[in-house]
Amino acid sequence: MTMTKEITTAQLAKYLDHTNLKPEATEASIRQTCEEAIKYNTASVCINSHWIPLAAELLKDTTVNPITVVGFPLGATNTETKVYEAITAIDDGAEEIDMVLNVGELIGGNLDYVTADIQAVAEAVHAKHKMLKVIFETSLLNDEQIVNACHASEAAGADYVKTSTGFSSEGATLHNVALMRKTVGNKLGVKASGGIHSREEALAMIEAGASRLGVSATVKILS
Repeated sequence: MTMTKEITTAQLAKYLDHTNLKPEATEASIRQTCEEAIKYNTASVCINSHWIPLAAELLKDTTVNPITVVGFPLGATNTETKVYEAITAIDDGAEEIDMVLNVGELIGGNLDYVTADIQAVAEAVHAKHKMLKVIFETSLLNDEQIVNACHASEAAGADYVKTSTGFSSEGATLHNVALMRKTVGNKLGVKASGGIHSREEALAMIEAGASRLGVSATVKILS
């Protein structure tokens, strides 16, 4: 029997970052997202930083964390902007930060820049005693670049590596999740995000090595 066969619905819920990063998200839809997360007791609600104060208020008496994204979705903002975004979001109530690394610099082979960019955000986030995940956008990368991104994230002090924003050509794949887990071992968490629409797909990602899942189909997966 595989490990995932033994996961209960309640346990699966705690793998999920219930996500609503749509640009057209309204206050009503953010409230609904938070209500769904509370109902199913997910790990978090992942939303754009504008909505963090609202989510923090709605989730304050629950075990569901409000979390947000930085440098999203392209990763091409400068480091100082990412640091400011992260600090402001945490001050507004965010418990975790998912930052997009600089994809162009990674593909260009400038790993010193990529590492320094992540490290600056990691130091700011950890100074606030919060957690940092690093989004790679794996659909744009080959295996070597994914491995390099893992090594840069680990060297920079990140807590998690994450596959995707959900805004590119493809989300998480089993191959990429397994590669990321193999590369980081048990030193970092691995978050699979994008394109996970069913319980079966969610369990397969966990089996491949994911310790967190970014999903918008939370209700369907847990119902």
